[in-house]
Amino acid sequence: MTIDKTFDPAAIEARWYAHWEDNGLFRPERPEAEPYTIVIPPPNVTGSLHIGHALDDTLQDVLIRHARLKGKDALWVVGTDHAGIATQMVVERQLDAKGQKRTDFTREQFIAKVWEWKEESGGTITRQLRRLGASCDWANERFTMDEGFSKAVLKVFVDLYNQGLLYRDKRLVNWDPGLKTAISDLEVETREVQGSFWHFSYPLADGQEIDGIGAISVATTRPETMLADMAVAVNPEDGRYRALIGKQVRLPITGRLIPIVADEHADPELGSGAVKITPGHDFNDFEVGKRAGFKPADMLNMLDAEAKIVQTADGLIPADYLGLDRFEARRKVVAAIEAEGRLEKVEDRVIQTPYGDRSNAVIEPWLTDQWYVDAETLAKPAIEAVRSGAIRVVPESWTKTYYNWLDNIQPWCVSRQLWWGHQIPAWYDADGQVYVAEDEAAASALAGGKALTRDSDVLDTWFSSALWPFGTIGWPDQAGQQPPEAYQAGAAGKASKLQRHYPNDVLISGFDILFFWDARMIMQGLHFMGEVPFRTLYLHGLVRAADGSKMSKSKGNTVDPLGLIDKYGADALRFTLTAMESQGRDIKLDEKRVEGYRNFATKLWNAARFAQGNGIGASTTIEPPAAELAVNRWIIAETVRTVQALDLAIADLRCDESANTIYQFVWASFCDWYLELIKPVLAEGADQGLAAETRAVAGWVLDQILVMLHPFMPFITEELWHALGRRDYDIIVAKWPMADARAIDPAAQQEIDWLIRMVGEVRAARTGLNVPPGARLPAYARGASEETRRRLAANAVAIARMARIDLAEGEAPAGGAAQVVVDEATYVLPLEGVIDLDAERARLAKGIAAAEKERDGLAARLGNPAFVEKAKPEAVEKARADHAEKSLEAEQLGAALARLG
Repeated sequence: MTIDKTFDPAAIEARWYAHWEDNGLFRPERPEAEPYTIVIPPPNVTGSLHIGHALDDTLQDVLIRHARLKGKDALWVVGTDHAGIATQMVVERQLDAKGQKRTDFTREQFIAKVWEWKEESGGTITRQLRRLGASCDWANERFTMDEGFSKAVLKVFVDLYNQGLLYRDKRLVNWDPGLKTAISDLEVETREVQGSFWHFSYPLADGQEIDGIGAISVATTRPETMLADMAVAVNPEDGRYRALIGKQVRLPITGRLIPIVADEHADPELGSGAVKITPGHDFNDFEVGKRAGFKPADMLNMLDAEAKIVQTADGLIPADYLGLDRFEARRKVVAAIEAEGRLEKVEDRVIQTPYGDRSNAVIEPWLTDQWYVDAETLAKPAIEAVRSGAIRVVPESWTKTYYNWLDNIQPWCVSRQLWWGHQIPAWYDADGQVYVAEDEAAASALAGGKALTRDSDVLDTWFSSALWPFGTIGWPDQAGQQPPEAYQAGAAGKASKLQRHYPNDVLISGFDILFFWDARMIMQGLHFMGEVPFRTLYLHGLVRAADGSKMSKSKGNTVDPLGLIDKYGADALRFTLTAMESQGRDIKLDEKRVEGYRNFATKLWNAARFAQGNGIGASTTIEPPAAELAVNRWIIAETVRTVQALDLAIADLRCDESANTIYQFVWASFCDWYLELIKPVLAEGADQGLAAETRAVAGWVLDQILVMLHPFMPFITEELWHALGRRDYDIIVAKWPMADARAIDPAAQQEIDWLIRMVGEVRAARTGLNVPPGARLPAYARGASEETRRRLAANAVAIARMARIDLAEGEAPAGGAAQVVVDEATYVLPLEGVIDLDAERARLAKGIAAAEKERDGLAARLGNPAFVEKAKPEAVEKARADHAEKSLEAEQLGAALARLG
């Protein structure tokens, strides 16, 4: 097949992806091979591919393709999350467009409609993952609501309940009044809102005055919550209020008598030093309330599920407040307190306000009965797993954050007030007694045949996804089938999928779900499997806009990965994301980088066209061919060094280093130098034996390049693999190159390195002195050793062609000349009549002065602490980059002037 003149990614991507998938090449049968496993973080079934997905899934695909090429039984588990809230909202919006509501249907009817939607529209993101080139095990695609996974979820719930690790309790939750459900912290979006800080005075009970104090001042951003205040807290060390501890104040509006309690939550330095405590509607106050002796069941609640005012248990809220929206109640409370003369002042403030990320409603801390997991108990083995090294966290800096969260972990609320999801397997009798079992028949048996009603709530999707590393590969059905040694000592094929692929090898995840997903998988995996779920946890950064700002729709700076694929191809986007992923750092994504790596793909394409046009084709050996020419021995050694470096970078999860290793080898060593150096060897009339050797070596090196590059750029490499000759197998299942150190040839390395430096220095001199590109210059060698003279003679053709100089004998003529130093030798390049020497000296001197002036000005700015500390980080970073650029420019111009002598 002749390689087309123009590289067109779109033409090859769909064709090759379909070929791989249709032929089962993402999961070839390798029952005896070493297993290698990654599970994809399951995207929401409602989702579309965003740039964060593209990064996450590209990094996983690089690892899985590399493992597959290494001959491993590479399994990339794929599937989607049922996304309880998001999916229910999508279907409810569809109903709303038809003038219908969810409550017009029975639960079963509505769930049937959700399944219909999934079948029709739920595959968007999986189709988009295919466009990215993700080589997942699609033949065994999972869904967190499929029958097998649902079985695992129910078993885990029941087992945890029976072990006393899951229970029902009354606690505060993030309540979304728009969706009327509890939500997780991840689904809460904090926004800055212009608001107010109201200062009230609460009078001491019965008109008392103690130490001259007759009222105590408190401040709040949510005045309506005072309708359910249960205490005022002061710091026990605050001398102003020590005599008031244990006394009572009488609340305005409700007249409720509440105690003044001592608690370190009150900061004497903030405001009045006293804090109103509403334990039923504030997370901090809830803890203060418990320390003050209030039981959660006795904490006052003043809101319903829609955040409207309801009567508290003590019946003290005036009737004209009942039924009001919380914000209407706020205005009424402020007006009433002002009328009583108890409003001291109002401050304008920017308030950090929690919003539901889907409903856009302001979130309320709300005291409800929910199901909780005893996360503190489950966290202890999870902490030890990382401390002991059973799980390696990369970058290691994240371990501190991990320990801090798990050391201070709170009970995990796992119930949600939805219809779509895993309905909680708990049934209640008429007296409210709960019976937990995997199905109603088992619950009925526990209840002795009593009439039962099932809990209407569903489980949080993070509860089910915490089982992903083992629930997707056969648990609980395959649990305990054979001992682990069943797949060792040559008996690999006898083991179950669960035993072969648990623990997983690596989990790749964004750091933002370290707690919500990663840590919970560790907890559940250790508890139910007795082993860590993965041996390595790699946490990548965020993909940000080119200026470093966070991407958001409101800013209009989001990047559509599919748009980039349409414009530049999937390979270019994949390579960009891998090359820019540096441990512990966010990615500043600039489209110019994607364009640059598209140019890299084009350069490889053109190199393959050159090869094909010069009789270079597919290699017939895995071992490198025999070689006599130094340039061939050098490129073989460089190939082996690249394989070694690439293996190390991938093993260390140095994504940027792995991409840059292969990039530099392909662009510089192979395309810029090797192909240029061998052109004379392949020219008409050259030695046929050396030409044949060179074609064999070039074909072998190009094959190694395609295989090494395949994990990063799968489409172009598969296309060129087949274009260069007949193959017995596709590149996706080819053999990874062998890093055989015996192929490294120090003598050849030294000679070609010298040649590259020689040509590079001459080219730099010509460019720096504005020598016309077409001008050929004589070159006189001074002080050259015998070895250097041998090299000059052996490489005269290449030097003449690439540096455009002709080696001359004797002494250089007098007059202006450029001087180039390489090792011990100095090469004199006469320039009389080639350039205007005086004008060139003047130009260089002027350029040096300008560059040094800018360099020194930037250095002064960077040396000013006020600038470094107060300027925007991007401004400081730009100043540093500009300083480095001007320093280099001054240095290069100075070197050029020095060459003129």
